Amino acid sequence: MVALDEAPIRGAEFRRGADKPNSAGAMDWDDVRVFLAVARHGSLRAAGRALGLSQPTVGRRLAGFEATFGGPTLFDRLPEGLRLNAAGEQLVPAAESVEHAALMLERRRAAASPVLSGTVRVSVGEWAAGFLARCLSDEGPTALPAGITLELVESRQTANLARREADLAVRHHPPESGDLYVAKVGTFACAVYRRCDSKSDAWVTYTEEQAHYPTARWVQQQIEKTGGAVALRASGMTMQQAAIRAGSGKGVLPCYAADDDPLLTRLTPPIPEIAAEYSVIVHRDLRRAVCVRAVIDWVRRAFVEQRDALAGTR
Repeated sequence: MVALDEAPIRGAEFRRGADKPNSAGAMDWDDVRVFLAVARHGSLRAAGRALGLSQPTVGRRLAGFEATFGGPTLFDRLPEGLRLNAAGEQLVPAAESVEHAALMLERRRAAASPVLSGTVRVSVGEWAAGFLARCLSDEGPTALPAGITLELVESRQTANLARREADLAVRHHPPESGDLYVAKVGTFACAVYRRCDSKSDAWVTYTEEQAHYPTARWVQQQIEKTGGAVALRASGMTMQQAAIRAGSGKGVLPCYAADDDPLLTRLTPPIPEIAAEYSVIVHRDLRRAVCVRAVIDWVRRAFVEQRDALAGTR
């Protein structure tokens, strides 16, 4: 069993001095990534979440990294967290160069591997998360190869693919920069739904913090036109659909998720101005990795085979 302090950081396999981990002056390149994570996230706890390490482990590795330089600490310890001091700021460019080189080598190593097995981590928004989870099957044309484990990670922000926070992404808004391969895979149609036996005209929509979402803006326009009320504001589609199914009100849902629900009835045709076009996004170094390529192909097949459900025409 690997001790927690020695557990490798996900995506960090490029080490120097690994054959003599306890030798004086040797630098563990994993500690460079710990240093950068703390600098970016501002606390040991947040850095640990980003790296998949415990807070005490991050603290020990950071202390070891600071001791390597034999001088003062690299962070000011403040009540609100850790902030780089002048000595730490001077190390950031060199540390980022090390990280860039290590990640590039790791991506190319992964791309060169002929093994069709392992975990592929996919960054997704909530609509894509629900859709892809429904498409998983152990048989038929949409089945993934037997050796691959799919890991769907739902978040509002696209993972940093250059840093291997995910192997690929299926997102509504692809990044505008970066050495990325982006290919459109399909569109999610959406419409207004209500519980079949409900007469409520109140709306179920997103929170005020999410008022910039296209669906939230469209609902707000309808409220302003008709003077309608809001029954519930919820930050996720799952909560909204549960409330609509319970009869709380009406709301916008993706057609693939609501058309087959026996408790719901569609009140409008698909609304073209808020249809969500999705793309698959992958770093170019990983595009031809066997496992990543298999998942990209699976995503494309799923969108093609489910195009009628996605379009709300089934």
